[in-house]
Amino acid sequence: MDFGLVLQTDPPASGVVELMKRAEGVGFTHGWTFDSCVLWQEPFVIYSRILAETERLIVGPMVTNPGTRTWEVTASTFATLNDMYGNRTVCGIGRGDSAMRVAGRTPNTLARISGAMKVIRALGRGDEADLGGTVVRFPWVREGAELPVWMAAYGPKALKMTGEEADGFILQLADPFLTQWMVQAVRDAAVAAGRDPSDVKICVAAPAYVTEDDSPEALAHAREQCRWFGGMVGNHVADLVSKYGAHSGMVPDALTDYIKAREGYDYAHHGRSGNPDTAFVPDEIVDRFCLIGPASAHIEKLRALKELGVDQFAIYAMHDAKEKVIDAYGQDVIPVLGA
Repeated sequence: MDFGLVLQTDPPASGVVELMKRAEGVGFTHGWTFDSCVLWQEPFVIYSRILAETERLIVGPMVTNPGTRTWEVTASTFATLNDMYGNRTVCGIGRGDSAMRVAGRTPNTLARISGAMKVIRALGRGDEADLGGTVVRFPWVREGAELPVWMAAYGPKALKMTGEEADGFILQLADPFLTQWMVQAVRDAAVAAGRDPSDVKICVAAPAYVTEDDSPEALAHAREQCRWFGGMVGNHVADLVSKYGAHSGMVPDALTDYIKAREGYDYAHHGRSGNPDTAFVPDEIVDRFCLIGPASAHIEKLRALKELGVDQFAIYAMHDAKEKVIDAYGQDVIPVLGA
């Protein structure tokens, strides 16, 4: 299993770079960031610095979207980084929940994501792509360039498209039951499309908080540091409920039931511990969606996820123990489960 670190690009950018260097030093293989240009600093500028100061770390957004940049600009940015530092980027892409909504726009459709994935991947590896009637190609991309595109998804149509078209699947929660359901949907779609399902990498991303013990006090603090995640996931769940209904059979009740008490969401607190809009998230959801407790508890849950075919676990480190969780994983978890 590979391990990734996910950060917000809060200033100073040098702090993000230092954490990524720390992560690579203890065995992490991937460095991810949010991509929401109103809320945080521009990630692609910071990627260049991370790549320059690390040797092997693969970087990318979790996730970008096809609406805030034109597709050829996104592809050119990735291709330039790969030309400078080797093939060390991955394009995570999704609908653009925060990035689009804080700018007063609607998240992107699946059709738009599909078109963007094809263009970004093709241009990033030096092939031609149709930009809606104009075929272009980057003449400066060298032979051997690659740009994998991984798609974030929850709903049945998005999971199907991920299996059919994406190089990887990003699932932003670590509940084994839901992971099994969604991974199977992606694999089934890949098979139906004539693909080898093992060609679609599976990345589970969720907060991880390592405690000294499993005392009620330690676990309560960890839950409060990670409760924000249930609110972030709840934005996507609310969209699914609006589209399919709360008990449609299209999406498991285990995913939709917990947002009944959700009243609203202010993106000013997006992805941050102490988010006041996540009080509706119960302890049960924090325990299911996140990894909390001593390192042994993390290893146990990660083994279960690995059995389900998860290739990478990416840690959302938006809490008061960023360095501690990086070091704990490097000392106690990665030596047991790392690739």
